[in-house]
Amino acid sequence: MNFRKIAREVLDIEAEALKKANVEGIEKAVEIAYNTKGKVIVTGVGKSGLIGSKIAATLASTGTPSFFIHPTEALHGDLGMITKDDSVIAISYSGESEELIKILPHIKRFDVPLIAMTGDKNSTLSRYADVVLDIHVEKEACPLNVAPTSSTTLTLAMGDVLAVCLMKKRNFTKEDFASFHPGGSLGKRLFVKVKDLMKKEFPIASEEESLKEAIIKMTAGKLGHLLFVKDNKVNAILSDGDLRRAMMSDRFDLSKRAIEFATKNPKVIKEDILASDALKFMEDNKIQLLPVVNEDGEIVGVIHIHDLVQAGIK
Repeated sequence: MNFRKIAREVLDIEAEALKKANVEGIEKAVEIAYNTKGKVIVTGVGKSGLIGSKIAATLASTGTPSFFIHPTEALHGDLGMITKDDSVIAISYSGESEELIKILPHIKRFDVPLIAMTGDKNSTLSRYADVVLDIHVEKEACPLNVAPTSSTTLTLAMGDVLAVCLMKKRNFTKEDFASFHPGGSLGKRLFVKVKDLMKKEFPIASEEESLKEAIIKMTAGKLGHLLFVKDNKVNAILSDGDLRRAMMSDRFDLSKRAIEFATKNPKVIKEDILASDALKFMEDNKIQLLPVVNEDGEIVGVIHIHDLVQAGIK
């Protein structure tokens, strides 16, 4: 059996369903959802319910407050979740799902705007709806033409169409998206600052300390760096690289002052800088550790490149 051929046939059938999709009514659906003062509530049974849950999640994460309720649960009390300020997206390919049809009179009794997603414009669901989004497909990808496949793909895509149209209408930005996804990579890039990840404890040496003493402090600090601080400001940094170069020098002597081998006037970074900008700066300059300073240039911590990577900053 040629499964690659079958896979291609399934993808072609579903792609064709998307290409032939009818987007009539999308303008009114967008206006209803956009003007909803409360929540956009999505409901459906079976596969439609599973798709509906995803549509609700997509709407909620892109600026349209939304949640999913199951029609059966709605009949047993969850209808109380729907208020006159809400709107409803009801999904049923046949438009005749029994559990769904039972709640429609109760929804319309409160004049709640109803967006239907159905494959039958003459169905009971369509008659109750203020606008119908057509999810009819000529053929399911299922070889028996029975299991919801092409139709559920189209329904999911129609939910994405609605969400994207609403994003455009709201001028939804990357910053808006990140505010709903603070734990995601975009949220981290846009909101996490250096001060959120910096270490506040770090090894410090005086300018008079010997190289031997400095090595002991550097080892205990476990950062591979030693900072020389005077009046709360960093004058120099001794790194592992500085130490290796010192050992190769003819003037290497453990009794000499460590600051003689340190990097003077090192680069620093302000605490309110975005962590993503700090990572780029460190990568561009091939720096492993940066002192973090406040507006007055006083050291308040250090940030290591490993801290940024481990935090998922990209």
